[in-house]
Amino acid sequence: MALDDTLLAILVCPQDRGPLLAVDGCLYNPRLKRKYRIDDGIPVLLIDEAVSVDDDEHRRLVAAAEQS
Repeated sequence: MALDDTLLAILVCPQDRGPLLAVDGCLYNPRLKRKYRIDDGIPVLLIDEAVSVDDDEHRRLVAAAEQS
């Protein structure tokens, strides 16, 4: 389920308070290279549950976000 654009505009990363990218069914923080899952349309913005990504995954997520 895609997030509403209005909701996405107000959501921020709980760690650095910066904007997030909606890509591949998750919310991604390219500054910290961390992604947050979305469960049944509900963003799970818990710092302890964020997943760190490597450089290759970072490039892939940023490229996918730019295409959408």
